[in-house]
Amino acid sequence: MAVVEYGRQPGPDVPTLLLVHGYPDDHRVFLPVIRELAATHHVVAYDTRNAGASVVGSPGDFSLATLVDDLFAVLDAVGAAGVHLVGHDWGSIQGWAAVQDPRAAGVIRRYTSISGPDLRHFSRWVRSRLRDPRSWRQAAGQLLRSWYIAAFLVPVLPEAAWRLFLTRRYERGAKRSVGNDPVRGLALYRSNFRSARNWPAPARVAMPVQVVVPLRDPFLSPHLVEGLEAWVDDLRVVRVDSGHWWPATRPAELAALLRNSGAGG
Repeated sequence: MAVVEYGRQPGPDVPTLLLVHGYPDDHRVFLPVIRELAATHHVVAYDTRNAGASVVGSPGDFSLATLVDDLFAVLDAVGAAGVHLVGHDWGSIQGWAAVQDPRAAGVIRRYTSISGPDLRHFSRWVRSRLRDPRSWRQAAGQLLRSWYIAAFLVPVLPEAAWRLFLTRRYERGAKRSVGNDPVRGLALYRSNFRSARNWPAPARVAMPVQVVVPLRDPFLSPHLVEGLEAWVDDLRVVRVDSGHWWPATRPAELAALLRNSGAGG
């Protein structure tokens, strides 16, 4: 695992952040916000096993349970405790699973989720909308937003699309290189969306959680936060007028949110 640390040395008066990126990025998606926070925080980031400089042997295990093991291995390696965990996209999916894990006690003190749902909550939310004709419109809207997941499960064609034109298009829009990470990261979808067998066990979440909802996210409905209060005890929802990659496009806004979350982070 490629792990990087930025900013101040950890200490009682220096909050530690762990930033977990999503697909098809690596930790560099957070560099703009890291620049905002490095003067006051100890910031840890890493390339998840499907991305960047991290390498796993073939064929590799990309199940959510293993991704969560990686997250706790990073925390153990840097000796971090009392961490504010921040996840975006697939990093947020991993974060939700991590804060329900018994290992989070005493290690992760709060969680910020950005544009990435808990997979069990997502599944429950869709099923509940499909059962209620009054909510079919919400369900249809989210299923249309999620069309790409079904596409990524198809063999061969997604790899070809990324190599032929999607990578260039993404890099032009994002203004950062992603190399072969879009192809490598398809394993996330293929390992976790065909079956819930490898999803970690659910649990109530007692730590403070804030969920950032970009209102112009083309992939996730703002309504997905509904029902979280049933199993997240200390929940705050923050709506922002932005798109899916809000952490990269509005880093100062994210930095301000994290500074104002609890005691400095």
